[in-house]
Amino acid sequence: MPKDNPFDPDLVRELANLIADTDLTEIEVEKGDLRIRVARTVTAVTVPVSMPSVAAAPGAVMAPPPVAEAAPTVKPAAHPGAVLSPMVGTAYRKPSPEAKAFVEIGSKVAVGDKVLLVEAMKTFNEIVAPRAGTVTAIFVEDGTPVEYGEPLIIIE
Repeated sequence: MPKDNPFDPDLVRELANLIADTDLTEIEVEKGDLRIRVARTVTAVTVPVSMPSVAAAPGAVMAPPPVAEAAPTVKPAAHPGAVLSPMVGTAYRKPSPEAKAFVEIGSKVAVGDKVLLVEAMKTFNEIVAPRAGTVTAIFVEDGTPVEYGEPLIIIE
């Protein structure tokens, strides 16, 4: 590797392996003028499974349930009541492991009520309700990583 090129492909491979072996979604290393950022996109897909309530006859083949066309939905981040993460960090729905959650679906909140915590760099940042209303959706579980701009909850 030439001396004038500080790029180290082995370091990039090592960072990529670190991300693959952990729950991290991105990692950034900076040394002098060199800055390397390795990120991955994690996509979770949930598929509802329904079990027939009546057992089929032995040897019978059951047809899959019909697939209904999904109605167009608003992306959670674009919803007018969405509370977005102001930073990358770890979201907590409770102030401590043994405490109850700040809010649940159906909870009534006022402007300024604490709804979540996002921990970043060992600092717990309070996420407060920007509007009064009812919590209609919660998109994070306690202790899960969140990205900047990721929808956390919806208040309607």
